[in-house]
Amino acid sequence: MLEFDHDTLAQRVLFGAGRAASNLASEVERLRSNSVMVIAGPAEAELAVEVCRSITPRLMYSDVAPHVPVEKAEKARAAAADHDVDLLVSIGGGSTTGLAKAVALTTGIPIVAIPTTYAGSEATNVWGMTEASRKTTGVDARVLPTTVIYDVMSLLTLPVELSVASGLNALAHSIDSMWAPRADPINSTLAVEAISALSGGLRHIKRDSTSQDGHEQTLYGAYLSAVAFASAGSGLHHKICHVLGGAYDMPHAQTHAVVLQHVLEFNAPYAPVAERRIAAALSTATAVEGLASLRADLDAPRALRDYGLNEKDLPDAANLVLEAVPPSNPRPVTAESLTALLHDAWAGTSTDLEATR
Repeated sequence: MLEFDHDTLAQRVLFGAGRAASNLASEVERLRSNSVMVIAGPAEAELAVEVCRSITPRLMYSDVAPHVPVEKAEKARAAAADHDVDLLVSIGGGSTTGLAKAVALTTGIPIVAIPTTYAGSEATNVWGMTEASRKTTGVDARVLPTTVIYDVMSLLTLPVELSVASGLNALAHSIDSMWAPRADPINSTLAVEAISALSGGLRHIKRDSTSQDGHEQTLYGAYLSAVAFASAGSGLHHKICHVLGGAYDMPHAQTHAVVLQHVLEFNAPYAPVAERRIAAALSTATAVEGLASLRADLDAPRALRDYGLNEKDLPDAANLVLEAVPPSNPRPVTAESLTALLHDAWAGTSTDLEATR
């Protein structure tokens, strides 16, 4: 018997190439904003000026850092209060959106998000902040952007390596959604469509980094992935990546890109229905084979040690992750099996984890 509970988040989405500036101006008018705070890191400074050409921001704010350190959040909140801000506009990737969410969390100021990567944070009501090397995440309706403006033109100059890592981060949202705590038929269907769009779009970008079609398909897939993730919640994959990012300052997208294969190998044999749907979306016989083939085609990030994680930190990392593992994970997780998984991700190798169950 089919029975489930599903929440659909209320959000306006404007998707159109070359329309970011006009769409932003119309949203500022629609929301009756008189004091806009634009949050954009130094790398997006030029883009922010272009996108904001039809509005007059009260404040241009650029103090953005990965994983949203609490002190950065408090500084941004103070700046918003000092300028009587009534609308936040985030232009950038997950770190930028995350900082806007941190401000919205305590102020309730609405957000218009303009993503420049495939991070997907713009489509979720999930926030995250880091303090004393520990990343805390939560869910709150106040942090869900009121409007998301997608403009593929802002992604055409994204380096291939970043497109790949960010796109695999989006793919992780989809795959984790297949067995996350609140997985249901609706978000699973969104996730399957996203997997298909992302795998095709990313391969297209790899062949031609300036392909508008490739970036549009990837952006579309990233949005669907984020919507599925927002409904399904954080599974084992995301719990691992949140710990690694907060405790060891690992780069967000690359960490997701590496860990995903190992979590899929771990869970897939214990979730046969999800496994078959993932495999079908990747057009391969098995999900593990499909993801491995995609990663090979994309020359994806291979090992966590390449991004600064030390082997000596793996046992402590496993203990931190173990505290957060969802009880609904399809496969039982032990300290031993989790340490083996993390070691394989650290080394960039794959082994049979069945022996360490």
